[in-house]
Amino acid sequence: MGVISLAGAERTRVTRRFMAIVPLRYLFAGIVAGALAVAGCSSGAGGTGGMGGTGSTGSHSHGGSAKVALTFQVKGDAASHGTSKTLTCDPAGGSQPAAATACTVLLKLKHPFAPIAKEMNCPMLLLSNKKILVTGTWFGVRVHRLVVDGGCDIALFNSLNKIGLTS
Repeated sequence: MGVISLAGAERTRVTRRFMAIVPLRYLFAGIVAGALAVAGCSSGAGGTGGMGGTGSTGSHSHGGSAKVALTFQVKGDAASHGTSKTLTCDPAGGSQPAAATACTVLLKLKHPFAPIAKEMNCPMLLLSNKKILVTGTWFGVRVHRLVVDGGCDIALFNSLNKIGLTS
C-alpha cells in the first residue's frame, strides 16, 4: 500500500506542475500567433510582393526598352467605343496625349496595378459603368488588370482619369 500512495502523491505533484505549465504554453502560443498575424497584415497592407518599385533605379530596365509599357482599353464609355491607348515611360511616348505628364502622374503611384489584397474590404459602390483594362509591363512585371470606377479601384480609376484616359 505504501508504494501505491507514493505513486499517487508523485502523480499529484506532476499533475500540479503540468497544470502550472499549460497556461504558460497557451500564453506563449497566443503571443506567437498574434505576432505572426500582425506581421502578415503589415506586409500585405503596403507591399505586393514583387510588383517592382517606382524609383528610378535601372535594375529592371532591359537595354533600350521602356521601364513602363502599358496599353489602356476603356470600356463602357460611349465616347471611346473601346479604343486603346498606349503609354511608355522612361522614355515617355505612345499614343496617349501628353505622355510625359501621364508618366509623371503614374510614377507617383505606389504599386498601382498590384492585385487587391484578399482580406481588403471594398465598398460595393460603382460610380459608373466605365472600366479600364490595363495590360503590359510595369518595371519588368507583367500587368493584366481590370480597373473599375468603384469599389477598391476608385482612387486608381481617378488617377487614370487624371491622365485623360476616360475623358
